[in-house]
Amino acid sequence: MVDLSVKLGSVCLDNPVVPASGTFGYGQEFSNFYDINILGSFSFKGTTEEARFGNETPRIAETRAGMLNSVGLQNPGVQHVMQHELPQLKKIYKKGVIANVSGFSVKEYVNVAAALDAADNVSVIEVNISCPNVHGGGMSFGTSAKSAYEVTRAVKDAVKKPVFIKLSPNVTDITEIATACEAAGADGLTLINTLLGMRIDIKTRRTVLANKTGGFSGGAIFPVALRMVYQTAKKCKIPIMGCGGVESADDVIEMMMAGATAVQVGAANLVNPYAAKEIIEALPEKCRELSISKISDIIGAAE
Repeated sequence: MVDLSVKLGSVCLDNPVVPASGTFGYGQEFSNFYDINILGSFSFKGTTEEARFGNETPRIAETRAGMLNSVGLQNPGVQHVMQHELPQLKKIYKKGVIANVSGFSVKEYVNVAAALDAADNVSVIEVNISCPNVHGGGMSFGTSAKSAYEVTRAVKDAVKKPVFIKLSPNVTDITEIATACEAAGADGLTLINTLLGMRIDIKTRRTVLANKTGGFSGGAIFPVALRMVYQTAKKCKIPIMGCGGVESADDVIEMMMAGATAVQVGAANLVNPYAAKEIIEALPEKCRELSISKISDIIGAAE
C-alpha cells in the first residue's frame, strides 16, 4: 500500500493534493460532485478585510493551454467568511483548511490573518503577497524582499498557526523573496502565483480583459513553476506547496521531486471539477509504477 501522507511542518495531510485559492471557492460547489474530504486540504477564496466586488468585466479570457483572470480578489470580507462561510464549511469538510489572506497594507494583512487564526477549522494561514501595496506606490508586496519580510514578520507576530507565504513569479529572482520570507519566520512557502499576461481582440483592437492585463495560469506555466520550486527548495529549508499548471498525478510527482511537499491544483479545477479527485485516485498506481512506497520520500529527489 502506498503511503500518500505528507507533513507541512506541524500540519499532517492524508495526501499532497490541495486545490488552490480562487479555484475552489469555499468547497460548497465541488461538494456537489464528490466527497471533498478526500483532499489533503484546500485553500479557500482569497479574503480581504472588507468585501470586494472585484474588477470590471470581462475578467476571464481563454488562452492556448491556459487562461487569464483579472477577478480582482472578489470576496465577501473576513467577517462574513468567519460568520457564514467557515461554519457552513464544517458541515461538508472535516479537515483543516488553508485560509488565503490578501491585503493592501501591512495592517490589513495582520487584521485579516488574526481574525482567521481564531477559526478552529483553519490549519494554515496562506498570505498572498501579490497584492499592490497602496502605501508603497502600488508595487506588489511580493516584488520587494524588504516588503515581503515586513509582511511576513507582522503576520507571524499576530497569529499562532503556521504561516505560508504565496509568492509572485513576476520578479527577477524568486529565491531572494523566498529567503527574505524564511528569515522573517515563515513556516512555509506557496509558489507560484499567476504570471502576468494579456490578450487583444484583433477585430475590435481592444484588450480582451477590461483590466487590460491579468494572471496567466494553466498547463502552459508548469515548467516555469517547476523551475522556481526547484530553485527555491535549494535555497530554503521550510516546506513548499508547489503550484502552477498542475493537471495530473505525473505533475504532482514531478513537482514533489523538484522540492514541493504538497502540490496545489488551480486552473484545472475550472476546466474539470473532478480534477483534484482524479489526481488523488491516480496517485497510488503511478507511485507503484515508479516503485514509490512512501510519497514523502521523493520530496526534492531531483538532482
